[in-house]
Amino acid sequence: MLTPSFLLAQFQSGLTAAMFLFIVASGLSLIFGVLRVLNFAHGSFYMLGAYMAWQVTQWLGAASVSFWIAVPVAAATVAILGGVIERLLLRHLYGREELYQLLFTYALVLILGDAARILWGTQQLAVPRPPLLAGSFDVMGIVVPHYNLFIIVLGPLVALGCWLLLSRTGTGRMIRAAAWDREMLSALGADVGRLYTLMFMAGSFLAGLGGALVTPVRSITPGMDVDIIVECFIVVVIGGLGSLWGTFLGAIIFGQVLAFGILILPGFSLFAVFVLMAFVLVVRPAGLLGRPVKR
Repeated sequence: MLTPSFLLAQFQSGLTAAMFLFIVASGLSLIFGVLRVLNFAHGSFYMLGAYMAWQVTQWLGAASVSFWIAVPVAAATVAILGGVIERLLLRHLYGREELYQLLFTYALVLILGDAARILWGTQQLAVPRPPLLAGSFDVMGIVVPHYNLFIIVLGPLVALGCWLLLSRTGTGRMIRAAAWDREMLSALGADVGRLYTLMFMAGSFLAGLGGALVTPVRSITPGMDVDIIVECFIVVVIGGLGSLWGTFLGAIIFGQVLAFGILILPGFSLFAVFVLMAFVLVVRPAGLLGRPVKR
């Protein structure tokens, strides 16, 4: 029965999924907004963040703070890997057609996927919830896990932090300038190459952060990168490629359509999301809050 408590439970579930997805998709949107690179390997960075979080918890054992150490370590490790890849490999493809960038990032998906299988195998792995967030509480008759509430609060904080960085700092102004006219910024003496590396590392950090945070609620498997990259592309297409708040809005829409679509069409809830994406592309090709890409 569609009671208020049941609908609230669905809303809470959809919002939790949306915030997980936003943390990852925001990195993809930031990379495209500045570098104009559709990074297919973003899902692989998410997967590596999950594996690294599991590995660090194994090294630290059953300590109560192991999860809180594993999350930043995993995200930072993925960020460093992203910086190395951008500096040594991806940078040489900026002046070429987009097809070369797509093929390169797709090749990274295959390479990183095989590397994960070699290092961690193909069995399912899991990380227990941190003791501090292992409980739950009741709201209007529904059970809300503490960890879900933590993710629901963390998502807007990540969005606010990224917005403050982009709009209230000198580095943010340079990032926005690079997104609009990288040639002019370079002519003015700015180190655009270093800025690109930092932005790719920031986007990779968010992907690794999302992967590390999802480990207490989802099994870690080699194929998890494919699922998340499809969902991330849906989110950024709905919200607008390169738009931070568009990505936030797109993630919320995705999560709620998926959560409530199960009630209407249980076997076609994901289909409803694709229909919504197609509708947005027809009505507003740049996304709900996006702007046309400057060529």
